[in-house]
Amino acid sequence: MAESRERCGIDTVEVARVARLVEASDAAALARLYSARELADAGEGPGRNASLAARFAAKEACLKLFPRETALETIAAADFSVERDAYGAPQVVPSAAAEAVMGRYRIGRIALSMSHDATSANAVAIAEHAPIDVPAIGRFVYRFLPLRRDVVIGNLQRVYGGRIDESEIVRLAQAHYAHLARLAGEFLRFRWLSPARKAALVRVENLEGPGGLRETHARGKGVLILTGHFGNWEVATVAGVQKFPEAHGRFHFVRRAIKPRWLEALVTRRFVRAGFGVLPKRGSLDALCERLEAGDLVVFPFDQHARGRDAVVVDFFGHPAGTFRSLAIIAQATGAPVVPASSWREPDGTHVLRFERPLEAVADADPRVEVAANTRAFNAALERLVVRRPEQWWWVHRRWKATEGSRVG
Repeated sequence: MAESRERCGIDTVEVARVARLVEASDAAALARLYSARELADAGEGPGRNASLAARFAAKEACLKLFPRETALETIAAADFSVERDAYGAPQVVPSAAAEAVMGRYRIGRIALSMSHDATSANAVAIAEHAPIDVPAIGRFVYRFLPLRRDVVIGNLQRVYGGRIDESEIVRLAQAHYAHLARLAGEFLRFRWLSPARKAALVRVENLEGPGGLRETHARGKGVLILTGHFGNWEVATVAGVQKFPEAHGRFHFVRRAIKPRWLEALVTRRFVRAGFGVLPKRGSLDALCERLEAGDLVVFPFDQHARGRDAVVVDFFGHPAGTFRSLAIIAQATGAPVVPASSWREPDGTHVLRFERPLEAVADADPRVEVAANTRAFNAALERLVVRRPEQWWWVHRRWKATEGSRVG
């Protein structure tokens, strides 16, 4: 049974308790609990301890919204930062781990109220449910053209079961079918659009600035782009990379052939015409490493089931899943940074292509443990992207097939 949809967390903290914590801790210890922005906002005056106490109460109130994940230490107080918006109101800024947890409960944001006096600080955190729009075409397809409906519902239950109502899971499935219907229409329409019109349809995020794709690419080790079947990846990628002209002809997709053959030929022809290289998922290791050594960018879809020698069993949304280990091996061997990326369609029909900051590599003396740990980190990055806009991920895929052997990570 799903937990209550209405969620509220309340906490009270004595200012003296936080004052003792501040006096006993060095700067590094405080930085593990509070963000740099929080420490700066608290100031250095006589009200510093009360301000930090209010923020600590807010963190604890946020944790009380998620008792299961708090008990399992999936999240901690430091995963919730408190910042002021442009109007001075407090707002919760979740970490990547907290964002993933909120996404699985379909929580769009956490509303916050804080207060304090000389002796105590109080905070109330209220979880606000993320709305999901279900167009009529989605309800129609779900009922009358239910492509792999059992698979879609089963996958959604793996991710959201016990966290949201069954009716909400059905609504997510219907919204997904609406996405598939729009995807089919866009596939036919896109080929007739001019390059200028294609470019106007897409916005690219995090291309510039610290941690952006351009800066990461400038390191000279090539870039491994970790992605999945998000939004209309073809439209977003083909049009979006036009805004990165120095990398034209230097993007290469690692792809598994799709069926029927005529559709595979059509998709491949579009990629090649747009200036992208295509590398088969099997037997292209040497060519892939050559592209990275040349400083190129290799796009690696990572959300399909893997089996055989290229598979390692690690968790994906808390369930063991056969996952490609080759990405971790290639990153380990070449030193190429791994950049998560996704795309989605906005309500007005435009598309967004977003590149995240590079993932930090996990190091271990045992190469096998290192590969498994990094592969799990890649899955965790995909989880955050999936729950951000769940209706636009490829739920019809059998991601959790029966796996041989035991769970590795």
